[in-house]
Parts: sequence; C-alpha cells; structure tokens
Amino acid sequence: MSIATDRPIQQKLLSFDEFLFLFGGNNRYELIDGEVFDLEPTGSHVREASLKEIEVAAFITTKVCVQIDGIGLPCFVLQRALLRPSNMGITAFRPDVAVVDRNELTKELLWSNQSILTLGSSIKFVAEVVSSNWQNDYARKVEDYATLGIPEYWIADYAGLGGTRQIGKPKQPTLSICTLVDGEYEIQQFRGNQTINYSTFPGLKLTAEQVLRAGG
Repeated sequence: MSIATDRPIQQKLLSFDEFLFLFGGNNRYELIDGEVFDLEPTGSHVREASLKEIEVAAFITTKVCVQIDGIGLPCFVLQRALLRPSNMGITAFRPDVAVVDRNELTKELLWSNQSILTLGSSIKFVAEVVSSNWQNDYARKVEDYATLGIPEYWIADYAGLGGTRQIGKPKQPTLSICTLVDGEYEIQQFRGNQTINYSTFPGLKLTAEQVLRAGG
C-alpha cells in the first residue's frame, strides 16, 4: 500500500535494527532509506479509503490463493510481510500482497526466527494498492522489485491517483501489470472491462474493473 504522507514520521534516519525494535511488530509501517513511513491513509476519508484498500488487497489475495491451490504450487500468500532486501541498505518494504515460494525459504536466514524475507527469489508475485502518496509504488518499488528479480508486480490504482506520466490523461482507475523481462519490468495497463493478462497465474480470468472495484 502506498505511503500516506509525504513526510517520514521520525526526525532521524533509523537503521534496520532500530526500525525492527520500534516498529517491527506493527505492519502499518515500512522503512525506506532509513525513513519510517505510515502505510495507513490519512485525511477526511481515512475510514472509507482504508476499507477500500483492504478490500482490493483481500480480493487479490483470494483469487491468487485459489490459483495456488488449483495448480498445486508450493506457495502461500502473505499480506504486508516484511521484505528487507539485503542489498538495499536501510530499507524494508511491506507489500500489500506477496506470494512466497516455500522451497526458497530454506535460504532465508531470518525467516525461522523473525519471519523476515530478504531474497527476491523467495517471492513470485507482489501487489501494491495505491494510496494517497503514489510515487513509491510507481517509481521506487518498480525499480527495486525488478532488481530483486520478482517476476510479477501489480499496481492496483483504484482511485486513479497516479501521475499522468504513469496512468495517462484524463486519470482513471488503472491496474498496471509489471512483468520481468531481462531484468526490467515491462508494464501493461488495464482499465474497465479489459481482460487482464498474467504471467504468474495464467488461469486467472479477471477484468481490471473486477479488481479495482472489489468491495463495491
């Protein structure tokens, strides 16, 4: 879920250990370059926005779980799991939805004790539901998730909050599907009743509207 404020919530940069001590038990916070951000939306429509974001993330989770079970993949789904890339300094993301490969967890040194993922190879799919500060979902995370080698990344912008450079003009609800090709994401965008193309779960039969309007 995108960061809900343009400012970090603390005055000094934190190390990962400091972040883990102060905020590790609360999945509403993530760390980007030493700055702690609150993932929960703020403002006059906070309750409505929070509910909508939860419903979109839950809808994606439900559909993906059905695919995993149907295909028999050795995977499971986590919401807001702590992803601390070992090669990205003082950064720890919390993707709204992440599909984790069970077979790769033996390589995760922090998983058994702290349930922290550090390797992109452990994650087959991530999704972020865009909130009031959309920049990280469309820029920073596109670059970093690609660098980690995550095969597929969804950006669910149900309110059309992204910039015109990202979703065009006039702005409208958009589902961006980022597929990893030669180390970089190729991005396809879907709107309305357009049927979505998937690489990780080709059996999914959904339109952009079904995802973006989840929960009504």
